[in-house]
Amino acid sequence: MDGLRASAGLLRRGRLRRRRQQQPHSGSVLALPLRPRKIRRQLRRSASSRMAALRAQTLPSEDSEDSRVESTVGEPGDPMAGGAAALLDATGREPHGQLGPAELLEASPASRSLQTPRALGEAQTPAARLVEAQTPPARLVETSALPARLVPASGSLVETSALLCSAQHLAAAPPSVASAPLSGPQGESTGGELPWDSPLQRILAELNCIPSSRRRAARLFEWLISPMPPDHFYRRLWEREAVLVRRQDHSYYQGLFSTADLDSILRSEEVQFGQHLDAARYINGRRETLNPPGRALPAAAWSLYRAGCSLRLLCPQAFSTTVWQFLAVLQEQFGSMAGSNVYLTPPNSQGFAPHYDDIEAFVLQLEGRKLWRVYRPRVPTEELALTSSPNFSQDDLGEPVLQTVLEPGDLLYFPRGFIHQAECQDGVHSLHLTLSTFQRNTWGDFLEAVLPLAVQAAMEENVEFRRGLPRDFMDYMGAQHSDSKDPRRTAFMEKVRVLVARLGHFAPVDAVADQRAKDFIHDSLPPVLTDRERALSVYGLPIRWEAGEPVNVGAQLTTETEVHMLQDGIARLVGEGGHLFLYYTVENSRVYHLEEPKCLEIYPQQADAMELLLRSYPEFVRVGDLPCDTVEDQLSLATMLYDKGLLLTKMPLT
Repeated sequence: MDGLRASAGLLRRGRLRRRRQQQPHSGSVLALPLRPRKIRRQLRRSASSRMAALRAQTLPSEDSEDSRVESTVGEPGDPMAGGAAALLDATGREPHGQLGPAELLEASPASRSLQTPRALGEAQTPAARLVEAQTPPARLVETSALPARLVPASGSLVETSALLCSAQHLAAAPPSVASAPLSGPQGESTGGELPWDSPLQRILAELNCIPSSRRRAARLFEWLISPMPPDHFYRRLWEREAVLVRRQDHSYYQGLFSTADLDSILRSEEVQFGQHLDAARYINGRRETLNPPGRALPAAAWSLYRAGCSLRLLCPQAFSTTVWQFLAVLQEQFGSMAGSNVYLTPPNSQGFAPHYDDIEAFVLQLEGRKLWRVYRPRVPTEELALTSSPNFSQDDLGEPVLQTVLEPGDLLYFPRGFIHQAECQDGVHSLHLTLSTFQRNTWGDFLEAVLPLAVQAAMEENVEFRRGLPRDFMDYMGAQHSDSKDPRRTAFMEKVRVLVARLGHFAPVDAVADQRAKDFIHDSLPPVLTDRERALSVYGLPIRWEAGEPVNVGAQLTTETEVHMLQDGIARLVGEGGHLFLYYTVENSRVYHLEEPKCLEIYPQQADAMELLLRSYPEFVRVGDLPCDTVEDQLSLATMLYDKGLLLTKMPLT
């Protein structure tokens, strides 16, 4: 708590201070007068001690089985753990980026270990880029180390340059036990009906039965990149290599989005050219954007499609409930905003020029077929690019690191800075969704915010940073003196190094982390609720209008009510300007930044209780056990959070 107050002071002095819009606060707690701060040291200790006691006393619950399932990913039997061990160099260290140019998985019978160039539309991938299964036996890891749920019936091999996996996907997935997909606090929107027995419907039904939001996010990501274990992906491939997962299952994404959904959106929604929909084509090495002004009516959009234009739907999560649900769950996995675009390309055409992006891209092939070419960054400055590139010509490109035809159910991943282009062939259209994340979410972006505040704090607190520069420093410093051997120059550079090293002691790392978390809360999509979360929160109260009057009114929390936060990542406590604010996502729009950041002010006497609620998820806490001075403070805080849709109860309120 002292850290939050210190952060608030630093941000009040620093550049990170933002103009906060007046928020219409409501609820009994905000009507209370602001009392003197009574958060004593024993109360600060009580928050952590009470949480530890709660965890120690918690009986096995429905979360326990989840925990066991999730823990198997990183156990010694993990298939990629063995693969990583085979890649250790002579010093015993794990090499960085030595898996080769691309990693490929194939969830198909072992007899089809790798697509041949003929099967990929005569795509001529350089032989050095894709390594067949005839690698030396010493570099292969047998599948005996695979967990039971990932062991393919026919046996598969893990190879160090190109990963070739054979797995009966979803063979060990739990059976669907809930027919309803996930829901959310907002009203329904345009979105296709999910096929009853599609893999997507099954995973959404499975997620609906997982009580912890963080485990739902981990499970959905595991499904997205299956059969590759997530631990291996993050350790060895994330931000490093292009990855192709070929599933041989055209129904894998069925129900996520379709061309019929796009047609329905054009007919029923206010889709505007340029704002929501782009029409583009790439002909003779030149890209053209042909957006007419105004609304994208079906007649105009489909005429452009017939003329050879690709249609790019921006932010489909604003129109499609299923896409919104998909992204809203995954954003908690990434800890960064998850966005998407949908691309519909007519046969025998290409919509966009070769380029690279500033996001981590996951390409989900939904319909048809498309030939993709992916290239490594050309120079080190393009690796993990901070901004998207201009359009490249074919002469700017070298040999692709990966060239393949995506079919429905396939997944392609490539990092920021990887150049890519895609075209339709063979008279077949293509529809794919690109999931994007990790835009400007780097160490450099973090330090860009930390360092100015660190310098400011150092100048205020350490006299060495306030001492004057040498009167003659311009005689030996600067570009014109860069080759000088003057000892005064050496001393000057050493002084700079010493002061820079000291900056770490003044860096407000936690304060900047809180501000980035606040920005993430603002960037986030509104949460998707399971049936359980809806039934046990304010969204499920039976209050309604009946026979000319509201009925079932008056449900209240008591000190015996057990509560926890609605989900794990929906709120963040941030110190600003000497006050504490709880920023939250439940009132966010599905349109990026359509609304201002939403927050509640948390009074000092309730701060430890708020921290306990945030930290103890998904364990329940009695309202009467919240570390507040009075019962009034306990009930007012819990009631305010419940009324705002941020808490759920262990049992339905009556």
